[in-house]
Amino acid sequence: MADELAFLTIAEAARLIEQKRLSPVELTTALIRRTEALDPQLNAYLLLTADRALDQARQAEREIVAGGYRGPMHGIPFGLKDIYSTAGIRTTGHSRICLDTVPSADATTVRKLYEAGAVLTGKLATHEFAHGGPSFDLPWPPARNPWNREHVTGGSSSGSGAAVAAGFVPAALGSDTGGSIRGPAALCGIVGLKPTYGLVSRCGVYANSFSFDHAGPMTWTVEDCAIVLQAIAGHDPNDPASASRAVPDYRAGLTGDIKGLRIGVVRHLHEDDCAVAQEVSAALDEAFAVLRSLGATLNEARLRPAQDYFDVKVTIAESELLAVHEQALRMRPGDFGEDFLGRVLPAVLISGRDYVQAQRERRRMLAEMAPVYADYDVLVTATAGAPAPRLGTWRTIEFWQRASLTTPFNVTGGPALAQCIGFSSSGLPLSMQVVGRPFEDAAVLRVAHAFEKATPWRTRRPQLDPDAVFSTALPPVPDPEPPQINGATRERVAIACRAAGLTLSDRQFEMACAAAPYVIAMTGRLHRDRAYSEEPANVFQFGS
Repeated sequence: MADELAFLTIAEAARLIEQKRLSPVELTTALIRRTEALDPQLNAYLLLTADRALDQARQAEREIVAGGYRGPMHGIPFGLKDIYSTAGIRTTGHSRICLDTVPSADATTVRKLYEAGAVLTGKLATHEFAHGGPSFDLPWPPARNPWNREHVTGGSSSGSGAAVAAGFVPAALGSDTGGSIRGPAALCGIVGLKPTYGLVSRCGVYANSFSFDHAGPMTWTVEDCAIVLQAIAGHDPNDPASASRAVPDYRAGLTGDIKGLRIGVVRHLHEDDCAVAQEVSAALDEAFAVLRSLGATLNEARLRPAQDYFDVKVTIAESELLAVHEQALRMRPGDFGEDFLGRVLPAVLISGRDYVQAQRERRRMLAEMAPVYADYDVLVTATAGAPAPRLGTWRTIEFWQRASLTTPFNVTGGPALAQCIGFSSSGLPLSMQVVGRPFEDAAVLRVAHAFEKATPWRTRRPQLDPDAVFSTALPPVPDPEPPQINGATRERVAIACRAAGLTLSDRQFEMACAAAPYVIAMTGRLHRDRAYSEEPANVFQFGS
C-alpha cells in the first residue's frame, strides 16, 4: 500500500482526499517513510521536515473533515529546492556560505502553496546556489539519479528531479536560469515546466540571474504540473519582474485534443547546433509521429543558432551572478565549491559594455520571435543531448565550451516544458521540450498532455531497493591537462580580479584563468553594430 500511495499523482490523490477516502496524514506518513528508507541512496533531501509535515497534514485533515476543502493541493506533500526561503527552516543554497541561514519569511510561492493547503516535507538538494555542478566538495553530496544511482540527475534542481522520480513527493519546486528545471526533468524522466518569465514570483528565491531566473513546478505528469502552476502563478508586487496577468484555468485545455495545432520542429537545434545522441534523435522522431497522429501539423522552424543565445545568456547571467555573490567572493572565496568558482570567477572578464551589448542583442532576439510565434502554436526540440552521464565525469570547463538546448528559451522567456519520450538501451530517460509563446503556458501544457496520454511512458517507474548495495564513492577521474593560457591573458585575468576586489588562492586564480579564452571568445562574438536607439532588454519602466 505504501508504494501505491507513493506513486499516486496529485490529481489521483486529490480526488481521494476530497472524497475523504485518503487522509493527508496517511499519504504524508507513507512518503516520509519511503524517503527515510530510500533517500540515503539518492541524497535528494538536505533536510526532511517530518514532524512539521505531519503537523501540516493533520491540520489539512481537520479542515477537510470540517468541510473546508481548499482544492487539489490541499493535503498534498511537496518538496522545495533549497534556494526557496522558508520561515523558520534553514535555507542553505547547498552552500557553506548560507549554512546557518534561517529566513524569517517564506518565498511567495511557498506561501501560495501553504494557502492552497499543501504540506512541505523538506528542502531538496541543488547545485550550489543553483549554479555549480554535481560537486563532492560541498556540505552534502550531490543527488543521484533514481534510474541508476551511478548517474547524475542533471542540475541545478537536482534533488527536485530525484525526489519526484523516486516517489518521495508528487511535486517539487525548482528554478530555471538556463535549463535547471528542464535538465533534471529530462534526466530523471519527469515533467518540468519553466513558466513564462514573470508568471511565477521569484520573491524569496535566492537570485542567480535577475534577467533569466524562473521558478516553476516539477511533477510526474503534465496534469499535476498544471495543478501546481495554478497554485503558484499570479502577480506579486514584491517581484519587480512579475507580470500583471490574469491566471487562466490551466487544466481546462487538457482534453487530449490537439487537432489543427501548428507545431514547429526546431530541428537545427538538436541535429546541428547541439547534435544529440542517436537514441535521442530516434525517440524524437517517434514523438513527432505521435503528435502528427493526434492531428497536429508539424513543419520545420528555424531560430538563431544555439551559440548566439548561449553567448547572450552567459554574458548577462554570469555578470549578474558575480554581482549577487560579490561580497562573499571577496570575503570568503574558499567557502564556495570549486564548480561554482569555476563558473563565476571567469565573469570578471565580462565588461559593462559587454553586458549592455548582450542585453541589446537579447532585445533583438525577442523581436525576432514574433514571426515564429505567428507561424506556430508551439515549438518542439530535444531537452538533453544524451541520457544522464555518470557521476564524476562532469568537468566545470564544459559549461563554457558548448551551447545547450535549453538556453535559447531562457533568453526568449516563453514557457518551456520537458517531458519523457522514452528510454535509452541502458534504461535511462529521454526527453523532449515543448515551447510556447509568452503567457501561453496553457498551450504548452495542452500539447504535452496530449502526447503523454497517447504514450506509455508514465507507467514506468524507477525500481529502488532499500537493501541494495552500491558504491558510495566514485573512483576519481583525473583532471584533464590544464589549458595553456598565455601570459597576456593571465595578466588580463589578474587585473580583472584586482578590479573586482578579489583575493584568490593560486588554485582559485587558475580556475579563473582556465575559462578565460572561452569568455574572451564569447564576448568577442557579441554583435555590436547597433543603432543609437536600440535599447537593452531590461530598461526601466514604471508599473501600470
